[in-house]
Amino acid sequence: MTIAVPQPLTLEQFLQLPYIEESPAWEFIQREAVQKPMSGGKHSRLQSRLGAAINAIDSPYEAFSELRCTVGGRSIVPDLVVLAKSQIPMDSNGEIISTGISVAPNWIIEILSPDQSQMKVTRNILHSLRHGGQIGWLIDPDERVVLVYRPDCLPEELTEDTQLPCLPGVDLALTVEQLFGWLRVSGN
Repeated sequence: MTIAVPQPLTLEQFLQLPYIEESPAWEFIQREAVQKPMSGGKHSRLQSRLGAAINAIDSPYEAFSELRCTVGGRSIVPDLVVLAKSQIPMDSNGEIISTGISVAPNWIIEILSPDQSQMKVTRNILHSLRHGGQIGWLIDPDERVVLVYRPDCLPEELTEDTQLPCLPGVDLALTVEQLFGWLRVSGN
């Protein structure tokens, strides 16, 4: 189904659109509503395994899949965001709110899909870092490389046996090779 989206929009207008939480989600970037591309098998496997691995660690952080982040005039839906547990917004019942967050995540993780613009995803990571994020990963399953972004640093290109850097207090102990090893299907 094709949806006619009025352009340009304000952030407030975008957030009132009834379809922005459809799958795949819509993002608000530079006054335009843009729907994320559908993810594929590699993307989905890495997203679910990485989120589970981060959440299996006893740390002051929690990973969330596809959580809307609205900060600094953008509203994006990264593949994974990692938040300090103290930052998780709650309602009056002490339950996590259903509308997303209005802060930059401590750690933003994007996994490149086949039809996704690397530039767009990189710009979302940089936007998050400019608004308080501490680290960003851009994972390219086809190139088997992870670009690591931090505030005020050049990106690091990590391949093979390199251990992936995380937030302080997150003892993930995961190498690039192990990360991409999750793509192998066993039991066939």
